[in-house]
Amino acid sequence: MSLFRSFSDIRNLLKTFDFKALQKLSQKVDLNAVMGAVSRMSDEDLAKMMKMIQAGSGKPRKKPEVNGDFYGLEHTLTPEDREIQLKVREFMETEIRPIANEYWNKARFPMEIIPKMAALNISGLTYHGYGCPGKSALLEGFLAMEMARVDASISTFFGVHSGLAMGSIYLCGSEEQKQEWLPAMQRMELIGAFGLTEPEVGSAVAGGLTTTCKRDGNEWIINGQKKWIGNATFSDITIIWARDLDDDQVKGFIVRKENPGFKAEKMEDKMALRTVQNALITMTDCRVSESDRLQNAHSFKDTANVLRMTRAGVAWQAVGCGRGAYEAALKYTMERKQFGRPIAGFQLVQDLLVTMLGDLTAMQTMVYRLSQLQDGGYITDEHASLAKVFCTLRMRSIVDHARELFGGNGILLEYDIARFVADAEAIYSYEGTKEINSLIVGRAITGESAFV
Repeated sequence: MSLFRSFSDIRNLLKTFDFKALQKLSQKVDLNAVMGAVSRMSDEDLAKMMKMIQAGSGKPRKKPEVNGDFYGLEHTLTPEDREIQLKVREFMETEIRPIANEYWNKARFPMEIIPKMAALNISGLTYHGYGCPGKSALLEGFLAMEMARVDASISTFFGVHSGLAMGSIYLCGSEEQKQEWLPAMQRMELIGAFGLTEPEVGSAVAGGLTTTCKRDGNEWIINGQKKWIGNATFSDITIIWARDLDDDQVKGFIVRKENPGFKAEKMEDKMALRTVQNALITMTDCRVSESDRLQNAHSFKDTANVLRMTRAGVAWQAVGCGRGAYEAALKYTMERKQFGRPIAGFQLVQDLLVTMLGDLTAMQTMVYRLSQLQDGGYITDEHASLAKVFCTLRMRSIVDHARELFGGNGILLEYDIARFVADAEAIYSYEGTKEINSLIVGRAITGESAFV
């Protein structure tokens, strides 16, 4: 009876065999060797093997969404603000991403995007009046991130125009100057630049400007040079900061591109933010009307008010650059296969991805709180400086890990990550180096100034 059952069991087992599949398998592997190896396996190893076979025989898993906002901070925006954020995201994905590498490689700016960007109605986002939307600093930060997430050059162009140039007029200009310039700049009919940094003076601008100004009747005569001035090769106006020879105080001027004695030359051979058109500005007895002097800029403290506002934006840009690199790397690891499987399934790859996401999430929560402080009127220099230091350091780490995950493809522009790595170096340096911003925070927490 037991023998019959044995033959019966074998007969039933044979009915379940797919002999065609078995024949195909025998052409690829030595079935006798496989059977021998399986027969020598322990019960524990056999259980593990069956678990793997069963897992592989099911339906393919749906890939998770590639999303760098792991804590869902964007969902805290109001429905109206969320709509604006998504509108900017769509603009960056459809209008900028397809052309970003081409213009970056050629070191040219896509002038044709300016009317399209103007249609978004986001210039001067946080300013009230003069055709500006009057929205929150938090939303402004999210939009800076959305731009830098795709192309840090476009984010920089916009930040210079809307933040530094418009912000100088909004904070330091007279009512007449605001009425004259801000509405047209908000519509992006006029483009602005911001001239503070000099060839020999970067971090020491607070007390060492070599560009000078001197009043001559109803005009001012400006002499000196400015370097690294974004947008200045094509801007309609440039905000120039100069030291008054009479009272040794820093004053601001709205310098028109047609002003006599004003010359802007494009800086060539940059390795970062190549789409941004940086200029070396030379002013030789450049004459500016008293009516174009920023009437409420009397010292470098007024300049610092502008920088405090925009430094927060640079921290958000660092988040965007880091997020773009992280998302590109995550997507790549899901698609790139080695040893017959996506590299996203390898332990070391997942460890790097989680490290990147942790840094990114810490950056996002920091700048989120920074913008809340800004909206509440509590932001200080040290608040903005700490965010700039931390976020740019973590950004550098993220793009470094992302570059590592791309392997050899990471040096090819078509994969975007090389552009993120290069652009991160510029974001790391401008709006105050790590060292200068660290000293600003250090002074605040110790009560001791270590600048000199």
